[in-house]
Amino acid sequence: MRTSTDSCSTSQRRQIAVAQIALLCLLTSTIRVSAADRPNILFAFADDWGRYASAYAKLEPGGISDLVSTPNFDRIAHEGVLFRNAFVNAPSCTPCRSSILSGQFFWRTGRGAILQGAVWDFSIPTFPVLLRDAGYHIGYTYKVWGPGTPANAPFTATEAYNRAGSSFNGFSQIASKAEDVAVAKTQLLEQVRGNFRDFLSKRGTNSPFLYWFGPTNCHRKWIAGSGKQLWNINPDDLKGRLPPFLPDVPVVREDVADYLGEVQAFDAALGVLIEELKRIGELDNTLIAVSGDHGMPGVPNGKCNLYDFGVAVPLAIRWPGTATPGRVVDDFVLLPDLTPTFLAAAGLPPAAVMTGRSLVPILNSQKNGQVDPSRDSVIVGRERHVARARTGNLPYPQRAIRTKDYLYIRNFKPDRWPMGTAPGFGQPAASLPSFGELENNTFGAFGDLDASPTKAWIIEHRSDPGIERYFHIAFGRRPEEELYDLRNDPFETQNVADNAEYAAIRQQLSDRLMTTLKETGDPRVTGDGTTFDKPPFASDWQPEPRENQKKR
Repeated sequence: MRTSTDSCSTSQRRQIAVAQIALLCLLTSTIRVSAADRPNILFAFADDWGRYASAYAKLEPGGISDLVSTPNFDRIAHEGVLFRNAFVNAPSCTPCRSSILSGQFFWRTGRGAILQGAVWDFSIPTFPVLLRDAGYHIGYTYKVWGPGTPANAPFTATEAYNRAGSSFNGFSQIASKAEDVAVAKTQLLEQVRGNFRDFLSKRGTNSPFLYWFGPTNCHRKWIAGSGKQLWNINPDDLKGRLPPFLPDVPVVREDVADYLGEVQAFDAALGVLIEELKRIGELDNTLIAVSGDHGMPGVPNGKCNLYDFGVAVPLAIRWPGTATPGRVVDDFVLLPDLTPTFLAAAGLPPAAVMTGRSLVPILNSQKNGQVDPSRDSVIVGRERHVARARTGNLPYPQRAIRTKDYLYIRNFKPDRWPMGTAPGFGQPAASLPSFGELENNTFGAFGDLDASPTKAWIIEHRSDPGIERYFHIAFGRRPEEELYDLRNDPFETQNVADNAEYAAIRQQLSDRLMTTLKETGDPRVTGDGTTFDKPPFASDWQPEPRENQKKR
């Protein structure tokens, strides 16, 4: 274990390694572009899809992924590279996407660092715009950035391809009510095909393309029982497989099974895109990257949390001729690393402000496991999600560093409620909303946890023997520091931050985290540290009038 006396030399060595990798990235991209045409880029990015795929079940059997079948994601992984340790920078839609688009930590994106009330800063360089300027035909289907203003920045309205339909985003709502489920599923997937073909038809001769496919069907709400009805995912098969911070009861098992059904729907759509690339003869001239923007919504430790269940995501990249296929990589990857990767594929250097690191050297490697020793950690965080979740529209500021063996979390305002307030919990005491309201209305209580049957069940049964702990995990206040020893506690349930045996580790990780935050200009630790607690970040928020949205 390193001591404080060698921390300076460690930092210097890390900076040298980063510089060497950046030079290698530039040389690699130059070689690639001079040897062949620039590849197309397909980024399939699912809303609210955490790290659940059958490719991961093969690596770590016995968990939730055992019940999901994702043959198309698995194909990308088998014919490319599967990343075991991929993380989002923020487990909230807009800041996560701000970080990916810009190739930077989310706290460097201005009002893109929050969800409700976010405003895009067009002075920030992004990979879609840089690729467009370099001659790429760019476009998207469904969701890119928002919630925020404008909704799908940095793309323009003319770069949206949704004319074949957007019903795929309500996959279970539509298919589960159809007289013929098989026909309905086919029709929804044909929308995916039609939108992609529309995009391709607008492409200039010999122009490479960037296509962002961003369906929202994995975002709530989905239909209860649809996992079994549409995909034959039996909730009872999840018994004994749920992580220990989720109650292993029928309501929760069905909720997770229905979610996995939406994951399979996304995977089926990915299969359509692959078919279309093969049809036009460009499958092997296309870099395909597939991932999700954070963990499962509406459950403890998932979306809006810095635990693995909230920030760990799937990632597979297929790039024939560059990505050595069939490998599983253990390097820690932050999704903003995709921006310099995509730019390198096009022969473009990253913008000076980008903090992401290209994955090209890892893709080029022949190694499994750890490829780059300097990729030993990621840093994640969050500020504001739902605007009115807490009094004064205040955020719940957190930052964390995740290494192979530890997760260290700094909660900057432990007096606030992590998932927001509720009657009797930061609000005047009163009865909590009914099961039905909690199942359907996110804003009824604890607004940073999406409405769901799981949320409703935990709150309704909070006084039952043995259930209080789940209520506390989901909604209770947290200490200023959290530390989890993943070697003995892979589900991050035992906080050892106050354990004297871990004092040195806690201090080392805290120092590493705070050094990076300061070096990258995080407003939470620079100046007086209150930037995100003040307007415009903590101001009231109202949905933009629909007529204004239509004008764009």
